[in-house]
Formats: sequence, C-alpha cells, structure tokens
Amino acid sequence: MTYVMFLFLLGLVLGLVAVASNPSPYFAALGLVVVAGMGCGMLLYHGGLFLSLVLFLIYLGGMLVVFAYSAALAAEPFPKTWGSRSVMLYATLYVVVVGVIASTLWGGWYEASWVPAQELGDFSVFRGDMGGVALMYSSGGGILIMTAWALLLTLLVVLELTRGLSRGSLRAV
Repeated sequence: MTYVMFLFLLGLVLGLVAVASNPSPYFAALGLVVVAGMGCGMLLYHGGLFLSLVLFLIYLGGMLVVFAYSAALAAEPFPKTWGSRSVMLYATLYVVVVGVIASTLWGGWYEASWVPAQELGDFSVFRGDMGGVALMYSSGGGILIMTAWALLLTLLVVLELTRGLSRGSLRAV
C-alpha cells in the first residue's frame, strides 16, 4: 500500500507543477482537478472516506465557479498548451526544484509514517470521520448554513463580475 500512497503523492506534485507552469486557465483548471483528486485520494487512504468525498465535491463546485470566472476574463483564441516551449521550460524548472528539495530532505521520511488509519484500529467500532460528520451536523449546523450562504453569494458575485457590458450568463435569450 506504500506504492499507492507514493503514486498519490507523485500525482499531487505533477498536478501542482502542471498548474504552476501553465499560463492558460483552461489547462490549469484541469491540473487543479487532478490535484484535488490526488489530495482526496490521500485522505481516503488515511481513513477519511466521507471527508474526502465531501471535500472533492465541494472543491469541484468551487472550481466550476473559478473556471467560469477565469475563462470569461481570459478568452484567448489560441491558448498555450502543455506542449509549448515556455510551458515545458517552466515545468522542467519546477520538477528540478522539487527534486533538489526532495533529495535534501530525503533522510527524514520513512515508509512507516505512511500507515493508514484503518490498519491501526482493527477492533474499533467507530470510524474516525463519522464522528466528525455527526459533530458537523449537530454542533456546527449554523456554520454549515452560513458557509452554504457564502458559497451562493460568491457564485452570484462571480456571475455579476463576468457580465461585462452585455448581460452575460444571466441574460434573457
């Protein structure tokens, strides 16, 4: 299972390099979705089944808003892709920097620290993330409603900002 965790971490780093090296918002949004998937896979591996699912769905909803906003502001007819020379130069530079940092910090990482939470509690009755879900809905109900309201308000603000001189996405056809 250590190899699975290694693949999740490698996908996370490569997704971050894809986001950081790409000037076009179209391809950077795809890289962010890959990063979110790999991060939620790491949470899933460590025992956060429900948390990773909720985080991935909320993150994809937020990415939809960010992608709509950035695509409306940066409408390029020919965006730079990952195969462009400047993008590949930045990606190579970022991979080299990550490699240098990883080689200097290599001695402090051990495979034993990647033990998932499910292997430690074989005789446990409760899962760790289910207790957090119960607390979120019982004690944190007001905060949950305020967060949903803030996300709705953010969506409306982004739609209003991208409207421009025409009616934008809220116009009557």
